[in-house]
Amino acid sequence: MVKLPRIPGLGSWRPISARPAQNPHQALTKTPLPGLDPVWSRVVQAKTDDGRRSFHVLDTGPVLEELGVAPEGTILAVHGNPTWSYMWREVLAESVRQAQQALNGGSGRIWRVIAPDQLDMGFSERLAHPEAPSAGAPSYRKLEQRITDLDGLMDALEVETDKPLVTLGHDWGGIISLAWATRHHQAVDAAISLNTAVDHPSGEPVPAALRAAMAPGVLPASTVTTDGFLKVTLSLAEDMDDETRRAFRSPYVSRRGRGGIGGFVADIPALAEHDSRTVLEETSAALREWTNPALLIWGPKDPVFQDRYLHDLLDRLGNAADGQGADLHRFEGAGHLVGEDKDISEVIFTWLRQRFDEPQDQSLASPEPAAEIMGLHDQLEEMAASWRRETPAAVEMPPVELAAPGEQPVTVSWSQLREEVNALASGLYELGVSRGDRISLLVQPGNSLTVILYACLRLGAVAVVADAGLGIKGLTRAVRSARPDWVIGQRTGLTAARVLGWPGRRISVDALSPRATKMLGVEASVERLLRRAGSLASTAAALQEIPAPAAQDDAAILFTSGSTGPAKGVVYTHGRLGALVALLRQQFGVAPGASLIAGFAPFALLGPAIGATSVTPDMVVTKPATLTAAAVAEAAAAGQATMFFGSPAALKNVAATAHRLTDEQREALRRIRLVLSAGAPVHPALLDTVQEIFPEAELHTPYGMTEGLLQADFTREEIHQAAEESASPRSQAGVCVGRPVSGVHFSLAPLDQLGRPAETELLDPAEAPGVLSELVVSAAHLKERYDRLWFTDQQSRRDTKDQLIWHRTGDIGAFDAQGRLWIQGRLQHVITTPAGPIGPGVVETPVDALAEVARSAAVGVGPVGTQSVVVIVEAERGQKLHLPGTPLARPEFAREVRAACADVQEVSTVLVVDSLPTDIRHNSKIDRSALAQWAEQVVAGKKVSAP
Repeated sequence: MVKLPRIPGLGSWRPISARPAQNPHQALTKTPLPGLDPVWSRVVQAKTDDGRRSFHVLDTGPVLEELGVAPEGTILAVHGNPTWSYMWREVLAESVRQAQQALNGGSGRIWRVIAPDQLDMGFSERLAHPEAPSAGAPSYRKLEQRITDLDGLMDALEVETDKPLVTLGHDWGGIISLAWATRHHQAVDAAISLNTAVDHPSGEPVPAALRAAMAPGVLPASTVTTDGFLKVTLSLAEDMDDETRRAFRSPYVSRRGRGGIGGFVADIPALAEHDSRTVLEETSAALREWTNPALLIWGPKDPVFQDRYLHDLLDRLGNAADGQGADLHRFEGAGHLVGEDKDISEVIFTWLRQRFDEPQDQSLASPEPAAEIMGLHDQLEEMAASWRRETPAAVEMPPVELAAPGEQPVTVSWSQLREEVNALASGLYELGVSRGDRISLLVQPGNSLTVILYACLRLGAVAVVADAGLGIKGLTRAVRSARPDWVIGQRTGLTAARVLGWPGRRISVDALSPRATKMLGVEASVERLLRRAGSLASTAAALQEIPAPAAQDDAAILFTSGSTGPAKGVVYTHGRLGALVALLRQQFGVAPGASLIAGFAPFALLGPAIGATSVTPDMVVTKPATLTAAAVAEAAAAGQATMFFGSPAALKNVAATAHRLTDEQREALRRIRLVLSAGAPVHPALLDTVQEIFPEAELHTPYGMTEGLLQADFTREEIHQAAEESASPRSQAGVCVGRPVSGVHFSLAPLDQLGRPAETELLDPAEAPGVLSELVVSAAHLKERYDRLWFTDQQSRRDTKDQLIWHRTGDIGAFDAQGRLWIQGRLQHVITTPAGPIGPGVVETPVDALAEVARSAAVGVGPVGTQSVVVIVEAERGQKLHLPGTPLARPEFAREVRAACADVQEVSTVLVVDSLPTDIRHNSKIDRSALAQWAEQVVAGKKVSAP
């Protein structure tokens, strides 16, 4: 018999004798167990390596048999510590629901779910725990035994191995299920795991949250003699109610019942000499050979199984699905008990349906690009080799408040830009940056960012771009979800990366002092890499070793604004970004040699790919409203600009500061021939004002999103024409954003009475004018996928039509009879009135037209399907529209709002606030979700602070 190492703290653990399992059918009646059907419960006698043992099992097999439905696959679900099979109740319930749907004509594979309580856990048999584990007798069930326990159990249950078999595990059940799957890889067809780990370097300390329970003298007290470990674990769930908490605790109410909890903690093989270490290492090594499909579902707020364990799993499962790697869905906001925080059953069964029921060779594709595609880096090479080689490629305006007297803009020519890009690419390659490496760019827009970005593109590295406007929390979530290999940043960004523990090896933009280099953990700088670069010939020779990226290679991960939930990483390939560049050229007639002022960051980065000079104006990029008319004029003069790209918030401040322009500045703005505003709808009145500032320009308000930056387009003249063709602002169905641009295809998913979009019955816009729908789009320049959000990606593109890949935008609207698209808002902001669903834009358009109103938001209050409409108004400066001491509108103003909306919707309540809450990136997207919660409380008569 192998002598076990002494486990600190277990010596004081008083002996507990073995005992049979409780009668689960009696035990299950003592405490309400919401979501668990007692008919799933059974006790199974199984042969283990130390005799026959009693396992309590939740199993849908007998229920399916009683229904007369034969299962076509089996899911073996293994819990961890200190939970029990109750944690899989939703997965079990979904198994039964799908069987019932099959009886009513539903389709799809029926899965039997088997969820055992591990020995010494849940309602399975309790084992003996001798007082002195170092004396040689096993004091707890070891990892090897728990793996072989599954062998005996599956034999006893007579599971059919000629049908798909899938393992599912969580916590230490994840290790056990993955180990069992690798040992039976011929029989196990797929593996799914929630938060777990299969490797821990023996020299590193375990996470602090777990280390506390393992401390000498603490283990028995925290895990067995008291329920401290159990309480702490259950507290990790975001919103677990008391009844569910009692259900999880029900098998562990006594010291005798908690022996297995302490045993599990004692079996953590953190040290190299631990008896279970060998089995853990065998499992972690075997996963590198796993070639069947694998899915990881992760709660990133887990204090124990942190992101480093997730990325170790991803690395080890790189050969899963025949080399495609494991699928991953991160549930932002969820933690260790991810299955309690989020609905994992829908993710699991959607994944199983895709893997086992849907043909894997659907040959889906995007439409052909609207114009010829040129590689992003190729355009830079072409410009540098042409007669324009010494003309400006990038111009960076100095900040007015920091500029020295007489300081001039910093200009980089096309030849210089190419030279620096190639030199930096060569330097990064020598440093160890490889094709496919992710590089987080914490650099303000300007010449340095342009050089760094195009060096990354030349290398085939993937640029991770998360707007600083997300705030520290949002940025931290974004960076950790992308898990960059490298971080290139200015000092502020690198300081945040160091303090907040963001992943990635660090490179500074500027050369730092030795002290700052050490303090920030920096190992190189862009400035020194460029300074070290050799001759043009040697750089060119070095680049010969670096193959140019292919169209299907990832190029960038751009994060959404976070205005409708945690920011999502949107992956673009080189081919899809190239298609976007080609479309911009075609749609707006942008020819190489043009010059643009980039008041909207995404377009600044595309300048060299278009062949246009990029001029970075003086503004705070995270605050678009800081862009002034004078700053635009100075940038226009310095870069001989012919185009201006700005967000609606930027345009609004440009209009507000235009009165300060000098005659010389106004003349510089007369050279602008094209003005684009993207990011949110622009009010026609604001466009009229902007037209006066740029008198020679054609004004466009393209519609798009991070997932597809250009989908439809509209000019100022067309906007007015659409307004004139409507009888009045009251009859305008939201905001008109124009017609689809070349190469973009729209379909409609109509909303039902409760505001839910159709799943499969998509309509052609030409055949369904005026039908309120979720917009579904397909184009060559759409995103490739969402990053590490497998389920979100499936939801956004689950429907196919004409063998094309379609993206569900989450926007709602309708097409009119002339083929113009009217946007009414976001799907999550739909108001479900008794007369049917409406988008907030239907109400906001006529309210925004009132002279006293700066902006408005319409929200629904009350139960879904019977909601009343509440309008919240931000008043123009100097207007007093609310009653003193209350957000309620003055009666005369409330009557004016109701009259404006009379033709489209009845308004129940009008509220007034000083400022509507907006998202932090665009400063123009209104946070209607927060407003709806606030309005609900106000209407209920509660005194609450302004949103």
